[in-house]
Amino acid sequence: MKKRVLSLLLLAAMAASLLVLPAQAAPPANRFYDLGGDAYAQVESLRLMGVMDGFSDGNFRPNGQLTRAQFCKMVVCALNAEDELGLYRTVTVYPDVKPSHWAAAYINMASKGKNAISGFSDGKFYPDRTVTLGQAATILLRVLGYKDENIGGVWPDSYLSFAASIGLTDGVDTTKGNSPLSRSDAAILFNNLLRADVQGEGGGNFLTTAGLTTKTDMVLVSSNARGPDGKETAMLFSDGSIYQMAGDKASNGSLNGLKGTLVLEGQKVRTFLPDALGISRTVTVAKAEANVITDRSGAKYNVTSGTKVYRNGAETTWSEARSWVNPGTSLTLYLGTAGNVEFIFVGGGDSSTEAVIVYEKNSVKGFDALTGGVGGYTIYKNGCRANAKDMRPYDVATYASSTNTIRVCDTRLTGYYESCTPSPTEPTSLRLLGHDFDVLPTAQSTLAKFRPGDQITLLLTEDNKVAGAVKPNTAGANANAIGIATSISGTSATVELLCGIEIKGTVDLGEAYGNRAEQIRQEELARMQNRLVRVTSTGKNRIGLVRLGGGVSGALDLEKRRIGSSNLAETVSVFRYTAKGIDTLSLSDLGAGPIPNGEISYAHTNWAGQVDIIVLGAVGSGATLYGRTSISLDDRDVRRIAIFNDQGQVTDYFRSNYDIAGGVYVAAVESNDGTGFSSLKPLTALKDVPNTAWSGEGAVTVDGRTYSIPVTVMAYNKDTGEWISAGDGKTVVDIAHAYAKKCDMYASEDGVIRAIEVGGDFR
Repeated sequence: MKKRVLSLLLLAAMAASLLVLPAQAAPPANRFYDLGGDAYAQVESLRLMGVMDGFSDGNFRPNGQLTRAQFCKMVVCALNAEDELGLYRTVTVYPDVKPSHWAAAYINMASKGKNAISGFSDGKFYPDRTVTLGQAATILLRVLGYKDENIGGVWPDSYLSFAASIGLTDGVDTTKGNSPLSRSDAAILFNNLLRADVQGEGGGNFLTTAGLTTKTDMVLVSSNARGPDGKETAMLFSDGSIYQMAGDKASNGSLNGLKGTLVLEGQKVRTFLPDALGISRTVTVAKAEANVITDRSGAKYNVTSGTKVYRNGAETTWSEARSWVNPGTSLTLYLGTAGNVEFIFVGGGDSSTEAVIVYEKNSVKGFDALTGGVGGYTIYKNGCRANAKDMRPYDVATYASSTNTIRVCDTRLTGYYESCTPSPTEPTSLRLLGHDFDVLPTAQSTLAKFRPGDQITLLLTEDNKVAGAVKPNTAGANANAIGIATSISGTSATVELLCGIEIKGTVDLGEAYGNRAEQIRQEELARMQNRLVRVTSTGKNRIGLVRLGGGVSGALDLEKRRIGSSNLAETVSVFRYTAKGIDTLSLSDLGAGPIPNGEISYAHTNWAGQVDIIVLGAVGSGATLYGRTSISLDDRDVRRIAIFNDQGQVTDYFRSNYDIAGGVYVAAVESNDGTGFSSLKPLTALKDVPNTAWSGEGAVTVDGRTYSIPVTVMAYNKDTGEWISAGDGKTVVDIAHAYAKKCDMYASEDGVIRAIEVGGDFR
């Protein structure tokens, strides 16, 4: 039995949106207005081969029907036999197909030259009748070398059953054998045909028998490379090879970023056939690790250090690329049959070369021009699925042809315009906040109004290119750049913006803190280390930082995906402050339990009022810290207390008058001057709590009171003397629950379990 050629999933997706060349259609069109998604790329493969094309209005009309004459033309083009048509133009095989008929050569050749089709019992062909699914399947079986005696039985049922057994009709409803063939089903059949094997002596792939050569496992990087003819219409592949298109054709770019089979006629491209789609995923990164990529939904994808990564047409490896893949970065992942990532395109596979700025709310004006007329595109805003009602003034839209998506970004950065190249009136790059930005040609008209030395707000694309500029404090275009202060030394700081830009400069706190004492200003600067900050610029090489806190009030309900009354965005980013810095998490890392408002340091909302950034953990003076006490004596035998938790030592050893022993779980608040505790209270101990008292991972009931257990709870093993760490897909709660039949728990006054202790007497 022949192998299946296209997955049912792919073909079902195609079935709603494909078209085949009609009689007397206009010359080939590069754009398909009523087609999108995976089907768009598959149809592009057939268009390049000449098997199908669109109408003069650029549409496919996928539900339209095909005539027998049109189907004959498709067969001849699939057979790569157009050069032989001259032999059949002036002959008459059927009395109702005169040489003057537009499809006479195609019909005569398919019938007598290839023995693929025959007329009716009255000797006529009836070229303008609609072709049925049963007729189409029978014709293509004959093209593959099968004879009637190989199949037998009742027509068309036996033929459709046999076609299904070799995968020829995968994705087509074969119960409609006597129904007219739609354009969409015809495209499915021909996609299957191009990947099928032929019957008979020699066998082999259909394309090979049609006189074409193939190269498998090719990754198409670009469709507008400069070819041997000097035209920028050649295909560039990841191995560096460049092939010119046959027949002076050009691809519309919808195949870029895909892996598949290169089909050559001599040394020129006849077409490119993507491997079965449905294995590509465009994701927004929550965490990028050496061997795992986690998206904002919590889905994890296995990757290796050597996995190929493509960005702006250049190839690198995951080990080299990972350092600049930040939370919020858009990646297109291509997955193998085992679900592993085989290769990656950054930002959807394309680098933006032009952009459209939105100037009206709920407007998508200019989007069709941006795509070159391609329809059926999907809109993503900041990595989240969006539509016209989500557009806001000064949003920036670019187009990724490889995924047929409009990528909308609302990142705006205000600062001191430091320099530009080559001139302020036509800059191709500029420097702001110590970073060099590429400038798109479409941005030059708005940038020409500014000069170095001005304060300026840049409107950035998803890949951080300048799409335009406005004056600071322009209504609707306020600066919104947020980042992590990764390095602070004296008054110098390095900030990694969440959009993927690194900026450096001397920190100016004057605007935010006025004439406060220098010591207080320096203390505030130190507190920004490894914290989320908002960034501005006050002068050359000078940056302003404001530490972020607050935002949305209420507990984080993971089951309902909301904080208080605010829903979480599809692409929410989650961070956690620890004693060692700031960690990046995904929602799946947080388990199932609720997280109290007191443990949410900051929550940011997007244009739709949805929470798109969450920061957990204490930050700054006055925050409550939970942990286990440790006692030491200094060189004068003065008693000192420090707090430790699962993040390590979270306070210094302070002199204290609190009469608390070591190993006690407490709620502590540091004094404002950072030299001691303003409050230090033991947590309520719940002893000998049996596992049967737990209500899943998120709650426990003791003496009639139910306590919540947040996913941030710490757990300590007295037997090993170590804090329990999550791992192998298990939370600390899972591990603590499995270790012993009972445990001790420690609760704060608000009824939240802050610590779990196992081991010791509990076996």
